[in-house]
Amino acid sequence: MSLFRQSTQALRTAASASSSARWISTSSVLRNTANPNTSPAPAKRTDNQERDLPAERLQRHEQAVAADLISSAPEELHQRTVRIFRPAKTANSSGKAGTKVWRVDFDILQGSARWENPLMGWASSGDYMQGTSLKFRSKEDAIHFCEKQGWDYHVTEPKVARIPPKSYAANYNHIPGKLRIHHTK
Repeated sequence: MSLFRQSTQALRTAASASSSARWISTSSVLRNTANPNTSPAPAKRTDNQERDLPAERLQRHEQAVAADLISSAPEELHQRTVRIFRPAKTANSSGKAGTKVWRVDFDILQGSARWENPLMGWASSGDYMQGTSLKFRSKEDAIHFCEKQGWDYHVTEPKVARIPPKSYAANYNHIPGKLRIHHTK
């Protein structure tokens, strides 16, 4: 039986069981209908010890468990190098939107059969990962994700823009030498 049929059947039985129920929980759809006694939630501990959730989360974050065993990603993705960088602001605007995140981007694959589309003149490519990029809040998160996926990576540090100090009074400083005349019309 398909998953869609199972879910609609479970919703119908739940609705008929309690006709006064206004809202139906979607968790009834996700339960295993073959064995209704099993629950996807972890069982409670019997030794009456409290779990140290921050320590467990830190341990999971520090240990990069390879996800390539269950991801069913193609093998050619594991030979590619990804670039971790923080994008610069666009040249045609003074806003800094999109520069606070770190991105993981696939390098251009050599010999990826690039061609020009004869209809529109666009550049086409046989590389299916060329336009794929992932966003992360920090560089460490991006590195952790790449290590978890088993990808080779290199980090490009952003260049810090140096803005020289400016003063409005510097427009009226006396500079010895030839008089500078600014024509406004």
